[in-house]
Amino acid sequence: MQKILDAILADELDAIGSLDVPESYRGVTVHADEADMFSGLETRDKDPRKSLHVDEVATPELGPGEALVAVMASAINYNTVWTSIFEPVSTFGFLRKLGGRHDLPYHVVGSDLAGVVVRVGPGVTAWKPGDRVVAHCLDVPLEAPDGHNDTMLDPQQRIWGFETNFGGLADLALVKSNQLMPMPKHLTWEEAASPGLVNSTAYRQLVSTNGANMKQGDTVLIWGASGGLGSYATQFALNGGATPICVVSSPEKAEIVRSMGAELIIDRSAEGYKFWKNEHEQDPREWKRFGAKIRELTGGEDPDIVFEHPGRETFGASVFVARKGGKIVTCASTSGYMHQYDNRYLWMNLKHILSSHFANYREAWEANRLIAKGKIHPTVSKVYSMDETGQAAHDVHRNVHQGKVGVLCLAPEEGLGVLDHELRAKHLTAINRFRGV
Repeated sequence: MQKILDAILADELDAIGSLDVPESYRGVTVHADEADMFSGLETRDKDPRKSLHVDEVATPELGPGEALVAVMASAINYNTVWTSIFEPVSTFGFLRKLGGRHDLPYHVVGSDLAGVVVRVGPGVTAWKPGDRVVAHCLDVPLEAPDGHNDTMLDPQQRIWGFETNFGGLADLALVKSNQLMPMPKHLTWEEAASPGLVNSTAYRQLVSTNGANMKQGDTVLIWGASGGLGSYATQFALNGGATPICVVSSPEKAEIVRSMGAELIIDRSAEGYKFWKNEHEQDPREWKRFGAKIRELTGGEDPDIVFEHPGRETFGASVFVARKGGKIVTCASTSGYMHQYDNRYLWMNLKHILSSHFANYREAWEANRLIAKGKIHPTVSKVYSMDETGQAAHDVHRNVHQGKVGVLCLAPEEGLGVLDHELRAKHLTAINRFRGV
């Protein structure tokens, strides 16, 4: 790997294709024989630092339509947290079902990357060794007709690095060529690696016609507005002429979204909302108190769109506060998958619950294009080494992070990889907004 890294650092990318690919590489893994290590523990008590390992693993064989990428940097997503604590199920079930090269006693994780193509398989014409790329995480074979209108509907659609092996938290990663997109030239490796999954997810969920189809003037309630998903949803709302209502959990997080341009902010810690009386019963009075706070901020308007991802903890409130005919669009359930809500507030008010899951290639490409044009900015708050990936995942699991958490893979230090310094200087304040928080 050292010769490949030296060529990248020296910007001698034309030489990459002539360099030998190593037979093995470093990757962050979970082990199949440890899948029961957290049995009996509460979710909060399961520790990614105990389950995530940095191993030397065999380089996979490159197949048709695939590319092997030297990974300079990656990032932590909540799917890596789920993988590391083996919830809701062990990912080894996905790998066994996929079979072939992917069915191994270890799982190389990670669903983001920025790096350089080192090899392409038969049939790949859009990319070549030496190309600087980022990757989105949709792995889809498109053998069935179902996915040809929207690849997310393909029955074999998978999330790379979560439902497949050879993910991005590694020195090398195996991807399909139609996962690749140009790396934004004004960003560092770690900045470019961080938006992929969450930026594309937020774009489909909020902007795309496959999601909420947000329009100018919409009022958008955004849960976790300073987090990985929410920080991009906030930017899309502001960039698209909507009015975000940003829900955060501390004064520090409120200050972050305020610096992004948001004006309507609800600090849950200050308001003390408790949507659940106990494990089995929600408190509609708290829904109403929350709705009254929203109307106070908006001058009497309810949200046209609720950007949902916490899940069980907030979903009842989300259904309640959406305007008549409004949309609750959900893409995750970080606080639990078994949602409960009062259906009277849904059906009698003609509200819509929409599901959204990652993004198709076109949506991911458009989301990345906005990054490259400096319209939407990365939200990296902290960067770890590969050896510290367990700690990085632990921070995300315990929600002590802001924005996105990056991980250096081959990159020896932060700050490398920038080509367009003029564009970077123009947006440097926004790029660094989450740093040092």
